Amino acid sequence: MTLDINSLSSLATSLDDLTERLGDVARSAGEEDELGPEALEIERQLQMSVRRLNQLLRRAQVR
Repeated sequence: MTLDINSLSSLATSLDDLTERLGDVARSAGEEDELGPEALEIERQLQMSVRRLNQLLRRAQVR
């Protein structure tokens, strides 16, 4: 069974949007919220996941 590239591409876009929204929320909380840094760390990890997913998509398109 092969990967559904269109579904993966859609997921990558959705994940990128979600990551951006999380970052916006975390930054809007400011320094007074002690959970802000943790939310920013989650955003960072999601950004890494988006990059990995996009790399996978590029490799799949080469095949």
